[in-house]
Amino acid sequence: LPAQGSLLYLDTLHASFPQALAPRGTALLSWAPKPPRAPAGWPLPSLYCTPAEAGTLPSRDAALRVQLLFALQERALHVLEVGLAAELHDALAMLHAGWPGLAQDLELGKLSPQPGLPEDARGRLQALLVPDAARAAELRAECACGFEGIAQRLWPQLEVVVVGTAQGAEQLYCDALRQADCKGLPFYCPFYRAAGALLGVNLWPEEPAPRFLLCPDWAFCEFLPCPAEEELRTVLLDELWEGREYELVLTSRTGEYSRCRAREVLRVAGFHKQCPIVEPVRRESQVLSVRGESIPEDRFCRSLCHAVGLWPGARLVDYVCVESALLGASSGATAPHYEVFVELRGLRDLSEGQRYKLDQCLQEDFPIYKSFRFKGSIGPLRLHMVGAGGFAQLRGALGSPLPMPRVLREERLLQLIQSAVIS
Repeated sequence: LPAQGSLLYLDTLHASFPQALAPRGTALLSWAPKPPRAPAGWPLPSLYCTPAEAGTLPSRDAALRVQLLFALQERALHVLEVGLAAELHDALAMLHAGWPGLAQDLELGKLSPQPGLPEDARGRLQALLVPDAARAAELRAECACGFEGIAQRLWPQLEVVVVGTAQGAEQLYCDALRQADCKGLPFYCPFYRAAGALLGVNLWPEEPAPRFLLCPDWAFCEFLPCPAEEELRTVLLDELWEGREYELVLTSRTGEYSRCRAREVLRVAGFHKQCPIVEPVRRESQVLSVRGESIPEDRFCRSLCHAVGLWPGARLVDYVCVESALLGASSGATAPHYEVFVELRGLRDLSEGQRYKLDQCLQEDFPIYKSFRFKGSIGPLRLHMVGAGGFAQLRGALGSPLPMPRVLREERLLQLIQSAVIS
């Protein structure tokens, strides 16, 4: 992370949230096993109350639980910082399920043994804890009252949640957090990254939807107009049009000099002093296509949310899709089709009629898909329900802190999510 980017972030954060730079007022919940990822405010390490070693543990679950414990120790937090919205989502799910154990660790000033927490690391981290019976009692009392708005109840001075990635696949987790555990708190996504390069900064922290000012000297960017023209010709920053969408072509200055299509689509939302302001729209790597129909990630998600709205009492927690070719012989002799895995709250099971609603929504929203379904070239979608915790295990199996894939391309990940199916 360039120093210029971090200093811009710190200045913007302080202007909107004056107490956000208080020493030990920021808790970092982020797993970065190798190599360690610098936090957004790395020029001021005194901001953080969570030890750096906690984020580098070999297990994602262990890392998030240890960081959560150190965050709970500090009542006077002003900022919760996470690399991905899913990390905060999963850490607070650990709080829901395991608050009695966390309260006991706080009371005794100890770190309980757990899978993925080496004994030598446990000893070093435990030495940083201090027994605090009063804070443990406060944690027990607040959790016993339920979890809506729990973040502000546990940390009364909390001002903002800073999220490394909040758009695209991570938007689902942001929305869930805003509606429940983090109710009333603003979410600020300070940076836009693609293909490992930092490209832009968000100067508007109090706006609900993140927008990013592209910084021309951080990487060399070119843009392919969307939809694609017959002749693929890139345009530069000064040739962009407000309101149009472009696929990003990136030449990074870090590492080897290489030019690549980042497979990310941006929409130009405006300009700031002649520099474009962009909104990430979708990842081209997450398009569903078994017959060339090409259903984009963002539009599939809208169709799925529409279908969930037709299931009384249901709320979408998480989902992934698979193209039937990945299943091989286990998919049977049917035509190519999609398999969708969802975690829901409020419903224990779905009837066949309810499951078919998603296929109907896709046919309504995508005429090409409907045409292939009518011809029998694409088979009916199959929907599976996944038990609680299945998607957190999937994120841990990814091996690195990347945004959640919505289309699985690896057999090992498919097998993992299949093992968590309950209906």
